[in-house]
Amino acid sequence: MPIDASPSEALRFLERHPEVVNVDLLISDLNGVLRGKRIPRENLLKAYEYGVNLPASLFALDITGNTVEETGLGLDTGDSDRICRPVAGSLKLTPWQQRVPTAQLLMSMEDSDGSPYFADPRQVLKHVVARFTEMGLTPVAAVEVEFYLLDRERDDRGRIQPPRSPSTGERARHSQLYSISELDEYADFLEDVHQATSIQHLPLDTMLKECAPGQFEINLSHRDDAVQACDDAVLLKRLIKGVAINHGFEATFMAKPYGHEAGSGTHIHISLIDEQGHNVFAPEAPSRIGSDLLYQAVAGLLELMPASMAICAPNLNSFRRFQPGLYVPLAPTWGFDNRSVAVRIPSGNTIATRVEHRVAGADVNPYLLMATLLASIYHGIENKHTPPPPMDGNAYNQVDASLPDNWGTALDCWAESDVLASILGPKFHHVYYENRQAERTLAQRTVSALEYDWYLRLV
Repeated sequence: MPIDASPSEALRFLERHPEVVNVDLLISDLNGVLRGKRIPRENLLKAYEYGVNLPASLFALDITGNTVEETGLGLDTGDSDRICRPVAGSLKLTPWQQRVPTAQLLMSMEDSDGSPYFADPRQVLKHVVARFTEMGLTPVAAVEVEFYLLDRERDDRGRIQPPRSPSTGERARHSQLYSISELDEYADFLEDVHQATSIQHLPLDTMLKECAPGQFEINLSHRDDAVQACDDAVLLKRLIKGVAINHGFEATFMAKPYGHEAGSGTHIHISLIDEQGHNVFAPEAPSRIGSDLLYQAVAGLLELMPASMAICAPNLNSFRRFQPGLYVPLAPTWGFDNRSVAVRIPSGNTIATRVEHRVAGADVNPYLLMATLLASIYHGIENKHTPPPPMDGNAYNQVDASLPDNWGTALDCWAESDVLASILGPKFHHVYYENRQAERTLAQRTVSALEYDWYLRLV
């Protein structure tokens, strides 16, 4: 378990690392963008003792960094501050910041009365996890993230392009899924990622070459603390971006950076253990696959999947990922060891029986995704729902696409979900809707280059 976030934690760290000059104080906004402050090392102890002030409107920021006033968190409140406290155990070195030795520290926001701030994504997740604690259950979770490495130079038309192999100098052009030789070609980058995760005590599990040129996947081992699992994911994404820059690349977690290549997803594995440490998703009898609670959890995930799309696909680019034939779920389906469905029950030792949620893009906020999935599982278990029969074979050929396929419809489904509003908190539900709706409105005002190419002279 993490040690307490007490000043002694800061003192021990500073004693061990006299080389550290600055500390980055980090907090995740609704988009999963890490914001905060950079402080000199001599101010770290004060941050532990008294916290750090940041405006609550941090959670009203859209992807451009502008405040969405419709959330009610901006000028309506005088753009007032709240206190952010250190997250215990999150003070770590950032080895990719080589010029000036730096550390980082996760923060979480409190309301003016000291209670958790309702719009802080990390606090939203903690609120949902507390519901399972009341049931005598603990979520166990693991996160898998996909990303692209890009050449930092654009092509002759100003577009992104795959990187050149550090070994051969040739630009990646082919899929090469699970290619070991491509892992070898990018071994220096991947080894630095490995070393940085070791220094930060992130539970790295596997690295693999994904479908498209320059695309990779990194998986983290499971944690019996869903909040910490998301801390890991948030910090891993920052780490990958930082290491990539040192190697002359750019890393992106956009859901669909290339229109004709595979998108990047975030897969979440979840199980539940009871107070004795037993996995309650494991089958009660050898003749059965999974327990009643597993089936109820699946039912909740499927029922709330349309409303969850506003979290799983949080921005304009997110919806470009949902295309047939690219292993992206298009309907609320489930099955055993089936990668064509939205909720997969992986094969293997029954002790590790779990759900794998395969809908979300790499651009999600991990805290909000985990909170929404756990809310859906909680809903299914609390109401003892029953899922439809599992899918065998190719689900794409058996079920029509039915999940919201555009931003507006997804936000409408979110707004109409009383269940998610109740479990996640009605004030957060409102803030998230207004934040995303305002960004959507802003995006609709922008005319794309494609529209000029197709329509300017011909209509």
